[in-house]
Amino acid sequence: MIYGYIRISTDKQTVDSQRFEIERFCLKNKIKIGQWIEETISGTKLPEKRLLGSLLAKVRRNDLIICSELSRLGRSILMIMSILNQLMLNGVRVWTIKDNYRLGDNIQSKVLAFAFGLTAEIERDLVSQRTKEALALKRLEGVVLGRPCGKKSSRVKLSGHENEIRVLLKNHTSKSAIGRMFGVHRMTVDSFLKNRMSKRKHKK
Repeated sequence: MIYGYIRISTDKQTVDSQRFEIERFCLKNKIKIGQWIEETISGTKLPEKRLLGSLLAKVRRNDLIICSELSRLGRSILMIMSILNQLMLNGVRVWTIKDNYRLGDNIQSKVLAFAFGLTAEIERDLVSQRTKEALALKRLEGVVLGRPCGKKSSRVKLSGHENEIRVLLKNHTSKSAIGRMFGVHRMTVDSFLKNRMSKRKHKK
C-alpha cells in the first residue's frame, strides 16, 4: 500500500500545496496513492495523539509513505528519528519530496538506522545523567530521597507465603534455600521472619 501523508499546523494553512507536490511527484514516477492521511495538528504532539499514530500502527512491510518533507512527521529531530527508526525496523519505506530522502532497504537507510539507534542511546544516557545530577543536588540540599526512614512496605514478595515458609522452617530448610525458592535474598527472608511473621505470631 502507498500512503500520502499531509500535516499542517493551523487552519490558516492549506493542504493543497503539499498534496500538489505529492501528486506531481507520483505522476512523474507513475505511482498511485492508495490512501491519503491529512491532519491539522502541531508536529510537537506525540504520534499516538495524531492520525500519524494510527498510520504507524497499520503499515506493513514494503508499504510506502510519501510526504513533502521530514518535518511533516514531527518538529523535533529526536521525534522524527524515532518514527523513521520504527518504520525502518518494520520494513516500511519513507520517501520525501523536498528533502529527497529514500528510506528503505539500502545503505543510506542502514547508516541512518545506526545513527538513530546511537542517538537514542545517547539521549537515554543523557537523561540518566541528568537524573543522577538532579538527585545528587537534592541530597546536597538536604532533601531525603526515597521511602521515609523506618517506614516499610506493607507487602513484600514473600507476603502470602507464610504457611509455606513455616513448613519449610520446620523441615530445617535454610533461609538461603528459602530465598532461592522465592527469588529473594537471604537477608530478605530473615527480615520477613522478624518483622512480619513474628508480629503475626504475637498477635495470635
